[in-house]
Amino acid sequence: MTKNTHQYEYAVLQNHAPLLAYDSTEPYEEWHQAVKEKLTELLGLPLASCAPCLTVETRERVEDRIEISFTVQTEPGYIVPCWLFIPACAESAPLTICLSGHGGGMHVAAGKAKNDEDRKALEEWPHRAMGLRAIREGRCALVIEARSFGEASVHGYGTSCTEASKIAILMGRTTIGERVWDAMRILDAVLDTFPEVEKENIVCTGNSGGGTATYYLACMDERITAAAPSCSVCTYEASIAAMPHCMCNHIPYIRKYFEMGDLACLIAPRKLVVAAGAKDDIFPIDGVRKTFDIITAIYKAAEAAENCALVVGEGGHLNYADLIWEKLHEMGI
Repeated sequence: MTKNTHQYEYAVLQNHAPLLAYDSTEPYEEWHQAVKEKLTELLGLPLASCAPCLTVETRERVEDRIEISFTVQTEPGYIVPCWLFIPACAESAPLTICLSGHGGGMHVAAGKAKNDEDRKALEEWPHRAMGLRAIREGRCALVIEARSFGEASVHGYGTSCTEASKIAILMGRTTIGERVWDAMRILDAVLDTFPEVEKENIVCTGNSGGGTATYYLACMDERITAAAPSCSVCTYEASIAAMPHCMCNHIPYIRKYFEMGDLACLIAPRKLVVAAGAKDDIFPIDGVRKTFDIITAIYKAAEAAENCALVVGEGGHLNYADLIWEKLHEMGI
């Protein structure tokens, strides 16, 4: 017995078995379809379709790459700023989609500092410049401004997720669903517009909130050949429900039906590299390992056990890009 509401709600969650959790005794294909339909519903998808109206703002050669800034309309009236980097020495190259987490904005993932705080962050944590890392790998890089981050935030820099996420929920939408939708529609536009970007062998990666978007994007878009979320895949029980997290991480009803690992059936048999920090305080490693146990079982059921991997860095809540790319190369990416 308790009069503490928080403790009570957490106990309710702990004592509830997700209704669509993976069960090896059920027909796999029927369960897979049920998971896809329910996740689509919970994310609030699809959103309204519209013409992309892709508009190139700048295009210039910078060192070893061509940098293109552009915008895409993903819903009627909603414009998303993006960067596309293309290796200067290649006629075409495969694509890496780089999804940012909480921070100043997509410019950090593009390796572009707007102020001293950005410069310090990029010097201390160069792994945050995911777009430049993709170029080092000989790949194109698509960097997207996530909803409520950077230029899409209230003040045009930083993050302002809470109020927008609350309003979205009032309309049966979710911020995660919106970010996934944006990435899907931007990918449509990029593949249609830029012949330098190859349509096969697409990787998506991101850290923290960007890792969360990476995971759900791979669930919803089969064009993603390999997903590499960092510091974001964990049981809801051990992370999202266990401690304060940004409102944009929350999907109404999600834990009623799934644990996060169950959703891997929507990625399998495609490649999935889950990265985690041994000392990550907000995505605890024990919860990560429990999630990966579920993922492993699902990949075995999909006859693709070799296509999933867990890599663990020694630090905390970071983008473990070196470990990720090493593993992706081992997988043939």
